[in-house]
Amino acid sequence: MNKLNLILVRLLQFVVFSVFTFVVITYFGALVLLPLDAVAILVKIMGLVGIHGFIGALIAIPAVGYLCLKVYKIPGLCQMVIDTGIDLIKTGRAKVEAFNPIADAVKG
Repeated sequence: MNKLNLILVRLLQFVVFSVFTFVVITYFGALVLLPLDAVAILVKIMGLVGIHGFIGALIAIPAVGYLCLKVYKIPGLCQMVIDTGIDLIKTGRAKVEAFNPIADAVKG
């Protein structure tokens, strides 16, 4: 019975690890994909107006780059976003390590 309990504890530990890994990858992935999505949306909007896709991309990429530069220059914003991601990593690690004393108690 102790082996079954240990397996259940380790399985839940793996599930918590998987969930936090997914959340962290999603968080930092969104930071990368957000500007790319803005470029794609601007190109589509320009296509609706009648500007060809290639020309629209030549206009949209510098426009999004300028917006990213303006966001970067806001004092403390980028550091806060990165710190939030680091806090997610630290919280996930703490929650995964919290299972170790429970597993040790179940081992006996």
